[in-house]
Parts: sequence; C-alpha cells; structure tokens
Amino acid sequence: MTDERNFRSSYYEKVGCRGVEEKKSLEILLKDKPWDKVKLKQFCLRFTVPAAYRNLVWKVLLDIIPVYPDSHQFVMEQRTDQYNDLLYAVKMLQLEDMNAHRSLILLQMWLLDNEENEPPYWENRYCSYDTFMPIVKTLLELYEDEVDVYWLAKNLTEVVKQMQKDLPKLKESFQSMLEKEDGDLYNHLLDVNALEMLPLTKWFNCGFAGILDDTSLTKIWDKLCSGAPKILSFVAVMLVITLRRSIMKAHSVEEVLKCISEIPEQYEEVIAIKAIELWQYYGAQPQNDQLAKK
Repeated sequence: MTDERNFRSSYYEKVGCRGVEEKKSLEILLKDKPWDKVKLKQFCLRFTVPAAYRNLVWKVLLDIIPVYPDSHQFVMEQRTDQYNDLLYAVKMLQLEDMNAHRSLILLQMWLLDNEENEPPYWENRYCSYDTFMPIVKTLLELYEDEVDVYWLAKNLTEVVKQMQKDLPKLKESFQSMLEKEDGDLYNHLLDVNALEMLPLTKWFNCGFAGILDDTSLTKIWDKLCSGAPKILSFVAVMLVITLRRSIMKAHSVEEVLKCISEIPEQYEEVIAIKAIELWQYYGAQPQNDQLAKK
C-alpha cells in the first residue's frame, strides 16, 4: 500500500497536480495580452491545468472566448444571450419537459443550435447523442454555471466530430502500443477473439466520459482540448493493462467485456495518470498528434 501511495504521488507531481511552479508558470502566461494560445496548448500538453484555471483555459482553447482578456466579459455576455435564446426556444417549442434532467434540456438546445436531426458519420458508428450526453453529464458535475457547461459540451463534441477521420489510426495506435507494452495480454485478447470487440469507438467518441471519474477525465481533457486526440489511445491501453489480472482470467469475449465495464474506483485515477506518463514518454505532440501526417 505504501509503495502504491508513493507511486501515485510521484505521478501526481509529474503531471503537475501538485506543482506550485506549474501554477505560477500558467499565471505568468495569463498576464500576457493577448494570451499566446500556442503556449497555453504547450502548457496543457506538458502539465495538468490547475482546477482554479481549467474552465477559463478550456474556453480559450476551444474558441469559446478569445485570447484577448479584455473581451472575455463581453463575449460571455453574448454566449449567455445565445444560451438563453436556445433555452427559451426549447421551452416554447415544447421540445423537452423543463423539469427533466438538465442534460436532456441542454441536449435539445444543442440539437436545435446545430439543426441536427440525424447523426453523421455512420461509417464510423458515430452518434452525436452518444458524444454530447456523456460529456455534458460530466461537465454538469464539474461546473455549476450551465452557460459554461453548454458551450464546453458543444465545442468538445465538435472536437470529437472532427476526430472521426482519425479513428482508424487511433485504434491502430492502441493495438500496436498494447502489443509493445504487454505482449501477453495482447495475445490473450487475440486468442479469445476479444481484441476487435473492445468498445474503442465508444470510448473515443465520448472521450471516456462516463467511463472514468470526473477527476481523472479532466487530466485527459486538458490534452484533448489542446489538440491531442491520440491521448485517448494511451488511456485505452492503460485501462486494459490496469485490468490485466481479471482480463487474463477471462475465456470469452463476454467475460472480457464484463471485466472492462467494471473498473474499480481506485484504478481510475491511476489509469489517467499512467496513460499521460506513457503518452509523454513516447513523445506527445500537439496539433492532433500529427496523425494526418502519418
């Protein structure tokens, strides 16, 4: 137990969770006018964003607010007006019971905003509902301001939508990395015909929302917001490796799927931290991990 605590503590510090110097470095970046988005991305790729600044940094990285701090209040007022207009429209058109869970109301607002009736990218089994709903539910747990939640969910969903063309490469990266990191586990999954049945599409298309807990997800989404979707492949690798003991005892696809659907709570943070460490070890790169160039 002591070894595990020391192990986790070292990883926490490496990804900046307890790094006072990292917080100071971010504060220095935020004193620039305008903010340098490239430097902000580089910071997020290297460290974990301090919780006190995460909402603000994500909104800049996702183009919800501009890099000009003096314009933030005005732009968020406009975003709030748009939010209220959509909320009013959902109410007047009776698209959803206004006493329903807020995620359902925000979903209808998002569908109305995007004029979306059918999910695109059928070839990749991508469904906008399966992306937006887990993400917005997670954000509702993280933030109280529903205006922020709506815009973050909307733009994170757009990130996933743009990521669809890279799904085959993300899956290929997962398999090659798993074989390299744990050949025995890789071969076992092959032997029981489970490798191709792992829910990678589901995991990637929700950014692991609903799969990992909120604290773990924020670390992963720091990278996703910074233009590094390949981090998701490493999360999938570490999820499977972390659960290897139970997976190695599985003798069928059904048993494997049951194993990975029951992630012990104490493993979730470890999965995220080890995934980031592995990703950085193999040379993390921004700008969509340069997947398009490979």
